[in-house]
Order: sequence, then C-alpha cells, then structure tokens
Amino acid sequence: MKPLRLLAAALLAGLCQTALAQLSIEITGAGANRIPLGVASFDGERIVSQALVSVIRADLERCGLFRLVDTGTSPIAENAGINFTDWRGRGADALAVGSVIPASESGRYDTRFRLYDIQKQSVLTVGGYAHSAAPYQLRTTAHRIADTIYEKLTGEPGVFSTRIVYVLKSGSRYELQIADADGANAQVALASREPIISPTWSPDGSKLAYVSFESKKPVVYVHDLASGRRYVAANFKGSNSAPAWSPDGKQLAVVLTKDGNSQIYLLNADGSGATRIAASSGIDTEPRYTPDGQFIYFTSDRGGSPQIYRVPARGGEVQRITFEGNYNVTPRISPDGRSMAYIARDSGRFQVAIMDLTTKQTQILTDSQKDESPTFAPNGRMILYATEIGGRGVLAAVSSDGRVKQKLSVQNGDVREPSWGPFIK
Repeated sequence: MKPLRLLAAALLAGLCQTALAQLSIEITGAGANRIPLGVASFDGERIVSQALVSVIRADLERCGLFRLVDTGTSPIAENAGINFTDWRGRGADALAVGSVIPASESGRYDTRFRLYDIQKQSVLTVGGYAHSAAPYQLRTTAHRIADTIYEKLTGEPGVFSTRIVYVLKSGSRYELQIADADGANAQVALASREPIISPTWSPDGSKLAYVSFESKKPVVYVHDLASGRRYVAANFKGSNSAPAWSPDGKQLAVVLTKDGNSQIYLLNADGSGATRIAASSGIDTEPRYTPDGQFIYFTSDRGGSPQIYRVPARGGEVQRITFEGNYNVTPRISPDGRSMAYIARDSGRFQVAIMDLTTKQTQILTDSQKDESPTFAPNGRMILYATEIGGRGVLAAVSSDGRVKQKLSVQNGDVREPSWGPFIK
C-alpha cells in the first residue's frame, strides 16, 4: 500500500472508530418539516472523503432538522456542473458537494465544498468554502462544514464544532472528559479516585470550573485546558460547590457553607474577594448567570420546598420564578435569555422542563424519570442532560421544542454532569 493510502487508512480509523470510553449516539426522535438535503461523496482521495462526509452526514442527521437524500456513490467535486432538474426530481431542496485532495504541504489536505439551493438553482456558498488541515484536524473540518451548511439553511449558527464536558465513572475511577459535540474524540482532563461534579465552561471555552473531592471535601478548581494547569478558586471552611461563570469570565458564583447554610457568593475568577449576594434561613444553591450578566437564577428552599428564584447579580431583592409543583431545581437560562430549562418533579418523576420567561408557560420535554443537570447548546436549539436508564447513568439530549431526542451512552461506565461548551472563536 502506498504511503498516502496508509495515511488515509489511518485517518479513516481515527475518524470512524468509536472507543469504549466515547459516547455513542442513538437518535430517538426527529423534527417535523425536515429539510431534504443531499450530501454527495466528495471528490478526491476516496478513503479520506468517505470518512469526512460520514461525519458531515451524521452531524446533520442527528440534529433532526434535515432529511438526508440518497446521493448515490459517485463523487461530485465543488466545481462540477449541477443538474438542478435531476436533483429536484430526487427530492432534494439543497445539495452539498466538494473535494478533498492532498495539499502540497506534506501530510495536509485541502477541502473545498459548495452548497446549492436546488429549488432556486443558486449557490449558497459563493466562491466555495476552503479548509486546509492536518489529518488529525479533519474531524474538525467536517464539523465546520456541517456548521456552515446548518447556518446557510436555517439562519442559525450550528454547534457541531463545539465541545461538551461530562464526568465518567468507571468502577472506582472518575474522569472529567471533554469530547466533540457528537461524543467522539474524548479526552481526559482529570482522573481521580474521588468524585468530580459540576463542571462548567468559561465563556471563552478556555477553562473549566468544577468541584473535586480529592482533598476529602468539596473544593472548587479552575482548570486551564491549554496548559493543563489548575488552581483552587474556593476552599473555605465547609463545602465549596456549584461554580458558575459570569458572562465576562471575570467572576464565579459559588455556593459556600463557611458562614452556616449553603449560600451564594461571588468571587473573582482567581478566588479572591468572596462576597455574599443573598441571605436566607434555608439553602440557596445552583446559581447561574443570565447571558446579559444582570441576574443570577438559583434554587432555594426558603419558601419551604425547592423552587427557583432570581436575584440581581449586584445583590438586591429576590424574586421567585417557579410556582407550579412543589419541586423545581437546577435553572439553566437559554443563550438568548428568553427561556429557562430546569428539572421538575411530577408524580415521582424528575424531568427536564422549559419555561418561557416572558409568558411563564412551561412544558415538560422528556419522558424519562431521573433527569438532572440540563445544559443548553450555545445556539439554544438542544438541551443536553443526564438521566438513568437500566440503572446506568447516560446522557441524553432533547430539542427545546421537545421534538428531537437523542441518547448518548458509554458501554462501560456511568456518565453524569454534562456541560455544553460555547461557540469556538
């Protein structure tokens, strides 16, 4: 086998192999009125093209907004002539075509693609989109192409290039894992024999804040992903938990028991300047900033049962948000600030719910029984959460309208505590 073919074969294995420690995705629902889309095989190096296009197709199919049209096996280059009448007859409203060829620079590949509006007989990516990447970057290239297709056809940014973090428990070992949004390419950021909980991304995606029990008590750490270095952000007397970043990345909201019950404090990202922003005789926990930084939503039992409240981020009057039911926890505000995902208990079932913050209308989005830790995709379209199936922790995702459902699981281990990262800049 020629060296180029060997490289392509290795690339295919890297793009398509699903290791035991990586999440596998099962789509259990799809949206209505899906856009008929063809993603043709790209021209050029066949094995590399197959691997690249398989990731693009999988991205677009699992989001539930597209119905993939059979394009056959023949590759179509980005500069090829398109028979719009033929593709309209195949039922496609849009068609993506492209090429993957070895670059002059050793080991790199140049990928070009075009997206066509079949109904209007026009090009949606004028001039074509080009990416140059090393073999290990080709999965990222595929995600970026899928993001472009998604945005051109929906008007909203795609999230296929984003990352997720979660905690994997296998035996007595806990791992903080970071993966692509499709669950592939999982990397271990931290491994411990003690629990790890509540990971959350900094607004620029460069850091994680989380709680580790490695010193036999809950301590909040901030972890720089590029260097692998970390520091203690909160290690006061008692419990230190539930970190949440301010939108500008300069502060953390945390829950401390240093003065008694669990209460919410703000501190600088370096751990200095802890200031209490609300007070109650009950337990205040699970803080989360609004995208504009004006308010902090949180869970409290100050009224007798766990409910969701909000307080101005600078401190001030506390306002109750949830009133239906006697158990509503874990508020998560959508990126546009218009909705709130949370966990509601109804007849003993813990399920993901969503509230329109203007009308206060609510909807239960899931049909499972032990949901926890909801987290919005950065475009607000999907909500990732943890649940339990067959006694084992798995991740699942549901669209914000409840129509699209996915399940993400690992063969050997429990998966918990997900957090969806920001857009990659």
